[in-house]
Amino acid sequence: MSVLYDIAGPKARRRHAIAGVVTVVALVLAAAAVIWKLAVEDQFTADKWEVFTTPAYLEILGQAVLDTVRIAAISIVLAVVFGVVFGVAKLSDHAPIRAVAWTVVEFFRAVPLLLLIIFIWFWGFDTRVGIIAPLVIGLTLYNGSVLAEVFRAGINAVPRGQVEAAYALGMRKTAVTRIVQLPQAVKIMMPSIISQCVVVLKDTSLGYYILAPGLTTIGREIWREFDNRLATAIVLAAIYIVLNVILSRIGVYVQKRLTESKTVKAVDLEPARSGVHHGGGPTAR
Repeated sequence: MSVLYDIAGPKARRRHAIAGVVTVVALVLAAAAVIWKLAVEDQFTADKWEVFTTPAYLEILGQAVLDTVRIAAISIVLAVVFGVVFGVAKLSDHAPIRAVAWTVVEFFRAVPLLLLIIFIWFWGFDTRVGIIAPLVIGLTLYNGSVLAEVFRAGINAVPRGQVEAAYALGMRKTAVTRIVQLPQAVKIMMPSIISQCVVVLKDTSLGYYILAPGLTTIGREIWREFDNRLATAIVLAAIYIVLNVILSRIGVYVQKRLTESKTVKAVDLEPARSGVHHGGGPTAR
């Protein structure tokens, strides 16, 4: 028996099976209707997809993927650094530092990311096509503020006894934070950090609005030229899914490397050298 619900009886299992079959059939029919509608609208014709098999356009698309990965990598590194600095600052013993850190983090968490990117683009940089600085700065400030809360929560989640033991050894607060709390906080909050890194990668698509290099900007040029919005959207979505899966796998691998415990192998000593019988008593001299 489950503590949350009663085990279904024969009639309930039949009803569940029927409901499952009906749901699957309904989904299949809905998908077939969508495919039929798209076929009627000539969305599956060869000329809509030919661009994605043309070497010249594939090269342009490949460069867009590299630009997207480059922007995401720079933004992730800067956001993590920003998050560590301001997450630790929010736990400072000095009230002015805490106040400044709290204001910065809460402000950039509250401002919509797209508005932040556009504001930086208009007021801080030359609005030339292909510039990535406003996008990187916007991604860093917004996602770094979110990560600051992640790191703050992770540091507070470290058992209090370990912190008190470190203070008992004579360590200062800075050393305790750097040596004891932060390493454990990273391990504790690694799933949240990975999720936020995936968000950074997806948010690079907002570069579309300021003409920053990347997949969405190139995608707009493709569908404008070939009038294949659906095909372009499907291809770009597939590329983003692949990139996010790769990033997630890298994050999971790093998490396993950080959290795996090292086992110590026991070494069997020879009885003659240890001076102990197999039964545990002392050897006769």
